[in-house]
Amino acid sequence: MLEELRTLVLFAEEGSIQKVARRLPLTQPAVSRQIQRLEDMLATTLLDRRQKPPRLTQAGLDVLARGRDILASVDALKSFAGSAEPEGALRLGLAHGLSDRDVAGAIANAAALFPNVSLRLKTGWSAELADQFDRGQLDVAIVLRASTGESCEGAIGTERLGIVAGKHSGQAPDLANAAWVLSPAPCDARQRLLAVLGEDARRLSIAAEIQDPAMQMEWVRRGHGLGLMPMRLLRQHLPKGVMLVEVGDLDLSMQVVVMRSPHIHRLTKVADAVAKSIGAALNRSD
Repeated sequence: MLEELRTLVLFAEEGSIQKVARRLPLTQPAVSRQIQRLEDMLATTLLDRRQKPPRLTQAGLDVLARGRDILASVDALKSFAGSAEPEGALRLGLAHGLSDRDVAGAIANAAALFPNVSLRLKTGWSAELADQFDRGQLDVAIVLRASTGESCEGAIGTERLGIVAGKHSGQAPDLANAAWVLSPAPCDARQRLLAVLGEDARRLSIAAEIQDPAMQMEWVRRGHGLGLMPMRLLRQHLPKGVMLVEVGDLDLSMQVVVMRSPHIHRLTKVADAVAKSIGAALNRSD
């Protein structure tokens, strides 16, 4: 009905179907059909078609006045919805592999811009978060996906993994036959390693499955196996007693992808700010 009301307002301004058709732009029969539809919906005659050009009837003038009020209210509602301060709760899922000080600071700084929003943060593996997002349990999910060489929808950066070993381990290890200290499945970094090693992954020896990154690095330092760690963190601080292993052309990169619900309305501003802040943190460390 809103489009039909707008056509009626234009008719009152222009005084003819022909001029309204040029403004929209539509054909003259299409403009006539819009006004006829409005007459059918309201069960009243809006135009006196005995006159050339047609003129508004008294009912048409009454509908015109009320229609202008309705259209003005709709425009005001759109303005309110687009500019009002975001408020409410935003359910945010963050992949375990991104759960570090830099990303935490980026999220906190972005959230601080919206004092009326309560951020409900949850960490998990990417597959779990994606499933919860699909079931409507999360409004936003920031996950890790295997890099394909092309940027996928929602990508905000790249997380590159490095392989580390205890310094006393000596020569470069055979990755396929070495022991590994990894997070439990379905760890995103672990899945990326298996995908990159391909057939060699069948022989992969898991010496320890440890969730906590600090304990992982301690176990690696003590020589119990190789480990994985984001390169951006290794560049900032290589743990004492741990060295970076040269891997040549081995591609252990993953894309950081933001999944946003289309139904969060004004909270979209918050989601966009969080994504931008995390992307900037990743790029600073890249």
